[in-house]
Amino acid sequence: MPDSQLSIRIDLANGERIGPGKVDLLEAIRSTGSISAAARTLGMSYRRAWLLVEEINAAFRAPAVAAATGGHRGGGAKVTAVGEKIIALYRSIERTAHTSARKQRRAVHQLARKPAVKSRV
Repeated sequence: MPDSQLSIRIDLANGERIGPGKVDLLEAIRSTGSISAAARTLGMSYRRAWLLVEEINAAFRAPAVAAATGGHRGGGAKVTAVGEKIIALYRSIERTAHTSARKQRRAVHQLARKPAVKSRV
């Protein structure tokens, strides 16, 4: 049985939050070059992805994602230097937390109720 998962969410002083979903979205935008393609990759609606990008951009001093409108040459989106820094810092925090709390996560996992077994009918 796999260990429990650790999920990190950073609550910023300005009231905004950055967590695994937003960082996953930034990484998907980086790899696809598009908010809509990133949304499809993550199984979310374009509207939801766009709203998350707006939240991310509003949370920081400079935008994390620069989007170009569609048209003859197409649109697209690019993760900015700020976005790249957010990804790197978040993933570093995540790695540090996973390593530091390994024993405690396993101990909590041992206390957890086992998942119900589905019966075959």
